[in-house]
Amino acid sequence: MKKYRIAILTLLLLLAGCATAPVQEMSDARQAMQAAAQAGARQSAPQEYAQAQALMQRAEDQLQVGGYQSARELADQARVAAQHARDDALKARKTAQ
Repeated sequence: MKKYRIAILTLLLLLAGCATAPVQEMSDARQAMQAAAQAGARQSAPQEYAQAQALMQRAEDQLQVGGYQSARELADQARVAAQHARDDALKARKTAQ
């Protein structure tokens, strides 16, 4: 009986961790989007930047409806896409010089 209680308690703790809003992930994604925009990704890497924007919007939408796990995953994807857009924009800037 004790084993079941421990297993149930562990499961509840894991679920509680997943149920929290992805504050850090959303913040990281927003910062990456801002860095990409400042690097000129809107003009130099428009497709990559648009993809990052779309992922960020989907993350925001999921956050609004309480889909925290989906929001977390989408925010991470948006962050990565924004970082790629930023990198591409910086490469394009170096090539142009």
